[in-house]
Order: sequence, then C-alpha cells, then structure tokens
Amino acid sequence: MTNFDKSCKKCGEIFTPFRTFDKLCYLCTKTEQALKNLEKMKKEQKKKQKEDLLTLQDYLKLAQAVFNKFINLRDQGKNCISCFKPIKGRVNASHYYNANNHYALRFDEENVHSSCITCNQFLHGNLIQYRKGLIERIGEANLKRLDELSSSTRRFTKEELKELIREYKEKIKYF
Repeated sequence: MTNFDKSCKKCGEIFTPFRTFDKLCYLCTKTEQALKNLEKMKKEQKKKQKEDLLTLQDYLKLAQAVFNKFINLRDQGKNCISCFKPIKGRVNASHYYNANNHYALRFDEENVHSSCITCNQFLHGNLIQYRKGLIERIGEANLKRLDELSSSTRRFTKEELKELIREYKEKIKYF
C-alpha cells in the first residue's frame, strides 16, 4: 500500500486513484458509467416510443404552436396588422387565409402576422383592414401570390411537420 492508495466509497476495496479526487475504484467507476449509459438509453427509447405514438394531427398542432410563436417573435413591437393599433397584452398569430381551410398557406410566413385579440378573435380577423395591412407590409405582388395559392390544396406528412418544427425552433433561437 502506497501513500496514494484510497478505499473505494462503493465497494471498500483499496485502490490507487488515477486522479487525486477519484473516490471509486476502476471497477465501480465502470459500473457507474454503464448504469448511466443504460439510463440514457432507456430515456432515448422512451422518447422514441412517445414520438411513434404521435399522430399526424399531434404533429400539426405542435408545428402550429412553434410557427405561431415564431410569428409573434418576428412581429414583436409592430402594430396590429388589421387595426394598426399597438398590441397590448396577448398577441395572436392571425392568418389572412384561414389555417384550417387553406393548408397550402398554413405555414406561409407572408400569410400570418401578429394581431390583437379584438381583431383576430372578435372580428374574425378584420379581413378588410387586414388586406390593407398586408398590401402595406408585403406588397401587391406577394398578396397576389397568396391569392393564387389559396385555392391549391396541400397535405403534410409527419416528416414534413417534424422538419417544420425543427426549422422554426431554430429560427426562434435567433430572437
């Protein structure tokens, strides 16, 4: 036994530590690492199982929530798109073309802008004023593009929605 030998805190064996602050022998250290790795693998497996249980509608809701958060961060400090008043309190991500009826424009950044609760919920978007605000923000050409796309249909896959979620989470990080 040398001056550097220690007693393992777990099994009580005498060992020569590799570093002065080591408290466990080599065998116990490896056992601890194996248990941590096993726990990590179990968490990853559980996460994957939860993801496998999510339906297309679940992913659509998640993607919509992340997208709306991005829109609210992007338009922070801007006035309501419809009534042009400063937004006080809660902010809504208002779609010019309804998200439930126009899937091709559901995640189009030019179709969605921040709006006050009064315009978005109580005045159902205040669409006449919204159109004027859109012309001011995105221009006639982009509004015409939205008008043309509004009649097209679109179906999202789980993979596309996962990619949208990842993409907008990345964009949110920059705000």
